[in-house]
Amino acid sequence: MTTRRFLLGAALGAVAFAGTAAAQDLREFRIGYQKGGIFSVVKQQKTIEARLKTLGIDTVKWIEFQYGPPLMEALGLGAIDIGPVGDTPPLFAQAAGANVVYIASNPASESALIVPQSSPIKTLADLKGKKIAFAKGSSSHNLTVRLLAKGGLTYADVTPIYLTPADAAAAFARGSIDAWTIWDPYYAIAELRQNARTLASTKDVGPSNSFYLANRVFAGRHPAILKAVIEEVAKVTEWADKNRDKLAAAIAEITGVELKAQQVAVERATIALRPLSEAVITQQQEIADTFHQLGLIPKPIVVRDAVWRPSGS
Repeated sequence: MTTRRFLLGAALGAVAFAGTAAAQDLREFRIGYQKGGIFSVVKQQKTIEARLKTLGIDTVKWIEFQYGPPLMEALGLGAIDIGPVGDTPPLFAQAAGANVVYIASNPASESALIVPQSSPIKTLADLKGKKIAFAKGSSSHNLTVRLLAKGGLTYADVTPIYLTPADAAAAFARGSIDAWTIWDPYYAIAELRQNARTLASTKDVGPSNSFYLANRVFAGRHPAILKAVIEEVAKVTEWADKNRDKLAAAIAEITGVELKAQQVAVERATIALRPLSEAVITQQQEIADTFHQLGLIPKPIVVRDAVWRPSGS
């Protein structure tokens, strides 16, 4: 396994928020999360609760989402204060005028475009005219676009089928779709339970990012709270990278998914918390430009406008 170094110092440097927020008027902190990620382990370990208690926050409320776009909608509306998503949901949210800001990044989990083991589809070019399932506005949407381009196809050459991960898994099992673009642990589950064959993955087009985002209004009012939360996430992320067997066991317990699938997903993951570097912002802007050119988002956006720059940082 490739050695991975957790960039704790750099990540915290990127969110070294100046000053302290007046938290006296804040009694509840609301976290959106997707079951199976680092935030699930943070929730299990209750480190944020303990830290925020020292800042006068009595309650931490955890709200589960199956995938990114609904989480981003809740974040933009102020129904939650922070949440992790893949690379694409923030772009749709920003194009829709959502009041959100990027606060940190991390390498995305492994994702792939998979087909049934017996499928006649052998190359990306064979996808022409086929039905590909993925969650609209999710990171799998972007991976689909990138893989089609690698195979010499355009988005118009295939029939996109917009399904949630759970619905797509069922459709894949029934054989009602030709291919499915999905991320771990759903990807690992499909490999183990349905003997899915990987046609192509993120390894074929380069790594992508996931992000921690906050509601912009909350970030402006409570920077010290976000700093404390990110520090706790960083600690758990570092622990997770160094204790992958324990991480897989913890996520298996949380999700109820078989340990073997979680071990596969954890083993091939790059686990780190990273700053919003120029390279990350540029990569995110390239995705935004592509999605606008394809007509998938209604207007051009400037990703940098949604990167949080707290005063004094």
